[in-house]
Amino acid sequence: MDAATLSELRKPRTYPAVSVLLPTERRAPRRRQEPIRLRNLLAEARRRLHSDPRVGPDVADEVMHNLERAAAAADPAHAEGLALFAAPGGEHHAFAVDQPVEQRVVVDTTFATRDLVAACSRTSRYWLLALSDHETRLWDGHGGELTEVVRHGFPATPEPVDEERAGRQSPWGLHDEDERHRQYLREVVARLEAVLARDRRPVVVAGVVRQQALFDELAGTRVTVAGRIDGSHETTPPSTLARLARPVLDAYEDLREVAVLAELETARRLHRYAAGLDEVVRLVEEGRGEHLIVERGYYAPAVRSGEELVPFEGVPGVLRGADVVDDVVDNVIETTLEYGGEVTFVSDGFLVDHDRIALVTRF
Repeated sequence: MDAATLSELRKPRTYPAVSVLLPTERRAPRRRQEPIRLRNLLAEARRRLHSDPRVGPDVADEVMHNLERAAAAADPAHAEGLALFAAPGGEHHAFAVDQPVEQRVVVDTTFATRDLVAACSRTSRYWLLALSDHETRLWDGHGGELTEVVRHGFPATPEPVDEERAGRQSPWGLHDEDERHRQYLREVVARLEAVLARDRRPVVVAGVVRQQALFDELAGTRVTVAGRIDGSHETTPPSTLARLARPVLDAYEDLREVAVLAELETARRLHRYAAGLDEVVRLVEEGRGEHLIVERGYYAPAVRSGEELVPFEGVPGVLRGADVVDDVVDNVIETTLEYGGEVTFVSDGFLVDHDRIALVTRF
């Protein structure tokens, strides 16, 4: 799962796009119940489709067939949740999610991707850049594992030295070797930015102080640096790098949660703040959402009345014939991302003073 795949999954589908979310267990006794719970969710999806006047019987059967194909392809052995998606036209997907999910069935014009968004936004997914004068390497960090990136121009090596020019003084008062190293790191930054354009994550930078200082100068604010690992790590094993990165990421996460509250207070003073579902929905749909902050466990079904979404208490499937949105919070998240905004998930209760959902607006 990367940001490009997630963006594709968020696009509207022909109704009905069905999502089935199932929490999974890693412990054997409770894992034996998962097939039963999955069958119950599939049965609920079938009932929802066949009782929906907007869905013909043939379409309902086709989507259920696609959903069953997704379930057959699923492998939640090392995950905490399972996400199954299906839509007309043969489309079906299965994803293991490395964080708990809320058990539910969602029928809409989009897939319920909030759990995938939350998983991708956690700091357990990061890039680790190991700077070196000879070969700079990029690592894909996922939890406690690192996988080396061998595309997008990585690993990066400097241009060969021109022996005739070596040591020659340049018109700017710097040795050509210094200019050569600066150009090399400038190229490293450009390649890293290309990776981040596809999959933006925090970056842990490993390297000696001189390399890190030059990297900071060339990257500026275009790269979100989560933290640093000092020293030369050109040949450090990935298991050691992952262990060194863990406390760096933990500290970054702590600071990020504090920064969220500070950002909201600043936005309130600047009159660029909104809280509560009704106000946030309106502003996000106007394209004004710069940074959405939402509690992970906040779900809100709604009925569409004209151009308005009216939240209600209860189970979406019981409102037959109504234009129901299973989770308007999920819609808000997707719309924010489509307009280029940022989404941050926080623990339940973290936004108790902000009605569980808050927004920093662009204007």
